[in-house]
Amino acid sequence: MRVIFLGPPGVGKGTQAEFIAKKYHIPKLSTGDLLRESVDRKTALGKKAKGFMERGELVPDDVVIGLVEEKLASPECQNGFLLDGFPRTVTQADKLSGFLEKMGESLDHVVYFSLPRTDIVKRISGRRSCPECKAVYHLESIPPKRDGVCDVCGMALIQRNDDKPETIESRLAVYQEQTEPLIKYYKHRGILSELDGSGLVAAVQERLLVLLSQPR
Repeated sequence: MRVIFLGPPGVGKGTQAEFIAKKYHIPKLSTGDLLRESVDRKTALGKKAKGFMERGELVPDDVVIGLVEEKLASPECQNGFLLDGFPRTVTQADKLSGFLEKMGESLDHVVYFSLPRTDIVKRISGRRSCPECKAVYHLESIPPKRDGVCDVCGMALIQRNDDKPETIESRLAVYQEQTEPLIKYYKHRGILSELDGSGLVAAVQERLLVLLSQPR
């Protein structure tokens, strides 16, 4: 299975990606993981990426695409893959499409996880993190036993800046601007499926499995 998961932050695609990767025995690939792995392995592309990362700059498209193509050509992806959050732009999507065509492969599904904006803000803003042991909680779905205190190490929990409502709104605006053309791109090619990301994790999983079992 060769599949892409798209969706804004907080929609739950990462959780579902882990589940599907294990179920279908395929690697889950994200650009963040690929960048870290290439830097650790000191590959040619990793060295290029490291320079941009150390300067706090965005890693250019050609480096990111190179990393993805390098991974997709590896034996690890012989039986398929799941791309989580890549591509992010139409340029990246075009490059990916051309690369797969050269390999004699094609995508089975592109799944767009949708959720109302208010629900996304509520989900993310409810997160609380432990600065010491990095445990993560949610005020509604995974609350700590004692309000504001980590169950594991007893440290006071914090709300990361990324999880504050004003920051979330900004991130969502950027995502929508970048991704709207991408959704149209895959819809035009007849391989985009929209999945309702609301409700419990198990309910979303059930809907996702039905969707992935259907031929496109």
